[in-house]
Amino acid sequence: AIIKHTNPCGIASATTIAGSYQKALDVDPVSAFGSVLAFNRKVDAATAEAMSKLFVEAVVAPGYDTGALEKLASKKNLRLMDMSTTAGDDYGLQLKSVGGGLLAQTPDTAGANSAEWKCVTERQPTEAEMRGLVFAWRVTKHVKSNAIVFAHHDVVVGVGAGQMSRVDSAKLAATKARELKHSLEGTVVGSDAFFPFPDGVEEIAKAGATAIAQPGGSMRDADVIAAANRLGLAMVFTGVRHFRH
Repeated sequence: AIIKHTNPCGIASATTIAGSYQKALDVDPVSAFGSVLAFNRKVDAATAEAMSKLFVEAVVAPGYDTGALEKLASKKNLRLMDMSTTAGDDYGLQLKSVGGGLLAQTPDTAGANSAEWKCVTERQPTEAEMRGLVFAWRVTKHVKSNAIVFAHHDVVVGVGAGQMSRVDSAKLAATKARELKHSLEGTVVGSDAFFPFPDGVEEIAKAGATAIAQPGGSMRDADVIAAANRLGLAMVFTGVRHFRH
């Protein structure tokens, strides 16, 4: 993952760490400048070599090969964090300061359990769409609300973050993807909270996406589902809201 101001601007998976890094970088190479890189596998020398061509502030990973450390040591002011000795599944509490005290809350640790999702449209997601929805849903919880994520099964192609309306996040994600020459045809979308009106679903379909994962729970769910059916979309309700601030 390539993180900028706590939002991902590129996320991908591949058979190698170097491959996933390159795919994530290709999502938005401009925004990647001055970013933080996060890996879920040990960084090897090949990945470090590719990373050395980009200015980054920090790297977070569960370890680094000797060759990677030697390569990255030459980068001035680069911060390396080794997360291989963290406390496992004990995430503790998240703290935010408020006037006169602190807000303590448990972190969002919900995964993407598609077996518990409910298809609410006439058309069921295809197998390929479901793989993409799982990937997109995993990403949405790491994007500031309102969050809209366009993705394929192994790479994000458009992110709409921090907008005041969900339809604006959808428009932003689609616009950014087109500016970077990414095709949105056949993509799927994750939305961190429900759609209050059909306009967000309509905007997503207009962009070229074919399936949506969202929590459900809006007073106008019936209208949103009707719009999805009219547009030939597959849509699932996850029953879980990711709402990050």
